[in-house]
This record gives sequence, structure tokens and C-alpha cells, in this order.
Amino acid sequence: MNRYYLNIFLMIVLSFLISAILMPLMIKLAKHIGAMDIPRDDRRAHNKPMPKIGGLGIFLAFLISYMLFGNNSVRFNSILIGAFFIILTGLIDDINSIKSYQKFIGQVAAALTVILYGNILLEYISVFGYTLHFGLWAYPITLIFILACINIINLIDGLDGLSSGISSIFFLTITIISIIQNRFGTLEITLSILMLGSCLGFLKYNFYPAKIFAGDAGAMFMGYMIAVISLLGFKGALLTSLAVPLLVLAVPILDTAFAIIRRIIRRQAIYEADKDHFHHQFLKMNFSHRNTVLIIYLINIFFSLVSILMLVRHRELGLIMYAIVFIALIWFVRHTSIIKRREK
Repeated sequence: MNRYYLNIFLMIVLSFLISAILMPLMIKLAKHIGAMDIPRDDRRAHNKPMPKIGGLGIFLAFLISYMLFGNNSVRFNSILIGAFFIILTGLIDDINSIKSYQKFIGQVAAALTVILYGNILLEYISVFGYTLHFGLWAYPITLIFILACINIINLIDGLDGLSSGISSIFFLTITIISIIQNRFGTLEITLSILMLGSCLGFLKYNFYPAKIFAGDAGAMFMGYMIAVISLLGFKGALLTSLAVPLLVLAVPILDTAFAIIRRIIRRQAIYEADKDHFHHQFLKMNFSHRNTVLIIYLINIFFSLVSILMLVRHRELGLIMYAIVFIALIWFVRHTSIIKRREK
């Protein structure tokens, strides 16, 4: 058992160091190829051009680390090919913006690779003693799940350290859950640990004030890996187990849901950008950039604790925490403009 813990420690440290070493090189490369985020409107939290290919560094750190610690398999090959589609699509957009449907094509290609080649599917769910098999519906359901995760992380990537921090909390939570369930040596714990180290190495340069952004390549890659790891660990399980990765992602999921509702109410296009996301609400409350990100981290950690409690069967404590979250959420919706504009 001690050997497993030592191996986990080495995997996190090495992937962190590789990522941290690569980031200064990514900054130079971004400036050389023109992959810079230039602020053109007041929605941007920065006021000077910023390198935005940190996602490439995360991917390379993950890939190098997996070559050292991972095992080759058809499933991993499918995940890696899908990741190439994601990174390539994101890099093209980071260098020279492409249309939304073109990015969507790259996302679908990545998702179909892990579904059809890797046979990674959400095949069934057990609810109240009954098992619901999806059959052929497993393919479109899994496709939608992967695309949703990719875009949820991409949408919340609005402040320094936000998407990478939330993703790191997710990978840490799944690692802890895998250890509790004795999943040592499985593909999902290996991917979670290496992504955790790679994201933390990037976060060192991405936390406020950021020196480099993840870009579309990074945000989409983190979302893609979150989807894949969730499917590997919970692809056919109890509804409560499937809820674990969804709870860990509660903040970006709620933020996306509120954005859709808000834009429908205001008769705006769903993909039209605005300044009413979760992090914007805290900024409007006069919290600093840094403190806003830290508050969202704490909320995410809270949901992560609920997820872990669900698995260790502390149901009563979990229900109390649910009640607290529900009350806080109602207050937040009523006292902010996250759905409706407030009268001045």
C-alpha cells in the first residue's frame, strides 16, 4: 500500500514540475506565433495582451508523465487521439479565431473517437433498485455528456486561475475517491493524478496576476479529460455515484444553466457573451479579482466534500450540506443579476 502512495506522490510532483518548466517556454512560443489574447472589450479581466497557449503545456506535461507512469491500452490510445483533436482545434482558434461550428466539429471528432474506438460509454444507471440500460441511446447520451463537459469548463474560463483551479479540485476529488475505493492502478486514477499535477504546474503561472492563459485549447482539454475520467469511473453505476462528478462540477454547471436561462429571458442568443456569470456577480459585490476566484474555489471544495460524503455513506451530514447549498443558492439568485437584471 505504501508503494502506491509513494507512486501517487511521484506522479503528482513530476507532472507538476514538467508543467511548471514548460510554461515559460509556452509564453515565448505564444509571443513568437502570435497566440495572444488581446483585450478588445470591457468583458476582459486583463488590460494587456496575454499569451494563451498554456493548454498546450498542460497537454505536453500530461503526455510526458503518462509515458513514464502509464500503461498503453486501446482505451488510452482513443483518449490520446481525441485529445489531439481537442488540442489542434483549440490551438487553431487561439492563433486565429475560428467559427463556433468549426470548434464544435473538433469537439465531436474527439468525443466520437473515445466512444467508437475506446468504447467508453455511459451504458446504464441503477436507480432505487432498478437498472436502466440505455442500449443504442448510450451513444448519443455519452456524446452529449462529453460535449457538455468540454463547453462548461470553456464557458467558466473568465478569470485568472478559475478554470484550472476548478479542474484541479475535480482531479483531486476523483483521486481521493479512487483511493477510498481502492482503485489503485486503474486508468481513471492515473489520468486524474497526472492531470492534477499538470494543471497545478500551469496554475502556478495562471493564478492572479496571470502570466499565461489556458486558451481554448487548455479549457477544452481540461473539460474533455474531466468527461473521460467521469465516464471511466462511473460509466455504469448507481445514480448517486454518477452524481459525484456532476456535484464536483456544480459551480460551472450552474453557471452554464443560469447563463442559458438568463439569455432566454432577455431574448439573447445562447452563445452571446455577457458580464453576468458567477464570477462577475462577486466582482460586482466589490470582491477583488483574487478573492473572487478564492471564493469560487471554496464553493467548489464544499461540493467536493459533499461528493466524498455521498460515497462514504454519511447521508445525514450530506443532506444538511445540501440544505445549506439550496438556501444559499436561492439567496444568490434573488440578490444578484445572474438571471434577471436588478433594478437600480
